[in-house]
Amino acid sequence: MVAEAVDPAPGRGRPRSPLPTSLAMRVVDLVRRHGLAEGAHVTEQWVADELGVSRSPVRKAMLFLADLDIVRRVPNRGFFLTRPAADLGDIGLDADAGAEEDAYFRVVDDHLGGRFGPEFTAAEISRRYGVTGGQAQRLLARMEGEDLIGRRPGRGWRFHPVLSSAEGHDQSYRFRMIVEPAAVLEPGFAPDPAAFAEHRARQEALLRGRILTAPRAELFQTGAGFHEMLVGCSGNAFLADAVRRQNRVRRLIEYRHQYDRTRLVHQAREHLRLLDLLERGERRAAAELLHAHLDRVRWIKTRVGAEPPVPPG
Repeated sequence: MVAEAVDPAPGRGRPRSPLPTSLAMRVVDLVRRHGLAEGAHVTEQWVADELGVSRSPVRKAMLFLADLDIVRRVPNRGFFLTRPAADLGDIGLDADAGAEEDAYFRVVDDHLGGRFGPEFTAAEISRRYGVTGGQAQRLLARMEGEDLIGRRPGRGWRFHPVLSSAEGHDQSYRFRMIVEPAAVLEPGFAPDPAAFAEHRARQEALLRGRILTAPRAELFQTGAGFHEMLVGCSGNAFLADAVRRQNRVRRLIEYRHQYDRTRLVHQAREHLRLLDLLERGERRAAAELLHAHLDRVRWIKTRVGAEPPVPPG
């Protein structure tokens, strides 16, 4: 057996369909189960038959896998594996699985949807989300560590203020569109070779398949950390603090946008282009790309205003 080789616009401020991402994970899991060799021909029809879906979503999933260089697309022939199935790791398993992880994001979604909070106790978490007392305590410790919640005087917890609307999220990105390009143009801006190398490796790992395997929290931190690092290179502590504060208040609503990961391929490539420009000293070009990058991501996540063009390259 060898087999052949952007979703509909969402409502304003709502996450896009996760279908290409989840189906891509299932395709990789299928390839691993059959132990396919490097160069194996993975046909859309075979995948559709094995997974019980139509060919149209399969094609979107295969194109996503091609973006990640897991398969190679050959015109008029189809898709072929670029590495042995054994080298793909456990990509097909949902990285967000597990009772604690599931409860974490149910709390996030319920809070942003107005169904939970803003004040609560560990017992309420345990009872409402079906986790043990120990799991609830670990969940709360994680949220406190991410600066999402704080202890109430006496007993219980309270959510810190967060961005919970498309309009607020839009304003947050517009603020960053002012601050971050300006940081790159600060007279004290100086690339940090060690930090650049570390973040380059993280972005390249995303493009080698980590986009599929990373939990939502890690994906957010990878992107947020990249932008904080760039602004930190400005040498301006006020700009760096402003961006860190923005990342704190937008963390929860950003988690909602990690369901569909296909858009992250282009964003990771743009992050690498920014590093290239800054390493060459082309700060004006980097500032322009950074502004366009943030504007495009802003629109994808909020659908506020007219659609901006995709940055070239």
